[in-house]
Amino acid sequence: MKGIELCRAFYEEIGAPILKEQFAEVLPSLAIGIAGSGSECFGFDDEVSRDHDFEPAFCIFVPDSLDRKTEFNLERAYAKLPKEFKGFKRQRLAAVGGGRHGVIKIGDFFESKTGRRDGELTLGDWLTLPENSLFEATNGEIFFDNPGEITKIREKLSYFPSDIRLKKLAGHLLLMGQAGQYNYSRCISRGDTAAAQLAVIEFAKSAMNVSFLFHKKYMPYYKWRFRALRGLGETQLAESLEFLISSDNKSPNKKAQIIENICQKAGEMLAGQGLCEKACGEMEALAYAVNDKIEDNKIRNMNILSAV
Repeated sequence: MKGIELCRAFYEEIGAPILKEQFAEVLPSLAIGIAGSGSECFGFDDEVSRDHDFEPAFCIFVPDSLDRKTEFNLERAYAKLPKEFKGFKRQRLAAVGGGRHGVIKIGDFFESKTGRRDGELTLGDWLTLPENSLFEATNGEIFFDNPGEITKIREKLSYFPSDIRLKKLAGHLLLMGQAGQYNYSRCISRGDTAAAQLAVIEFAKSAMNVSFLFHKKYMPYYKWRFRALRGLGETQLAESLEFLISSDNKSPNKKAQIIENICQKAGEMLAGQGLCEKACGEMEALAYAVNDKIEDNKIRNMNILSAV
């Protein structure tokens, strides 16, 4: 059973009846779900991830205006829920609630992920917030949202505004060209294999960013990126990048060809999305072509690397 399924069952079978019986008056102002940190919120949980922070649990999202007495009563009721469910034990919870589960103010949750309580991000926020934080603000599943507040905020944060996406795409395309098409071969020619491998790693990181941007999906924390990349259907890209970063540099020509193949594929995808006039593998030219597609003058005229 996946973590989200376990949490939904725990809420529906155990939590929901208690909330309906003991908190009928406040129930219309609550939202219930599971979101934030933890592999289960991404759907990435497996047997290995169950060795810590894996439990039958859910979040009771409450409005910022909820009075402290009611909030405390909800926290106490949550703490009294069964300590085991379907063979899985719950984690110990502090008397005043937990950080990942239990009673959480809606504003507190989004502020912890984005720095804003209402999801209204500034241009600077969109340019600088870690992408995995935005992913954590919008992942998981909301089982129900009576007031609709948390759903509306999650919709605001669901993905980058178009111009921000293009700025990030342009920056990472440029870095792909610099690290992979230019610096890798130069480092090899100098015999500096350590620097060459760093160039490959930088290329792979930007190539992954580009792929997620193509698919209009937030990229998760680094340890889940290959798994998420395959989830996008990019298995071949994942295998190529894995070879680049995990093999030595005894066959540099092979690595250089793989880099060129990935760049050519990126050009084809850009052309397919109407972001360049024709498909090509010249990353620097493609980067500036994408940057020129940005509508907002301020964003377009920023340094091309300002969003990466």
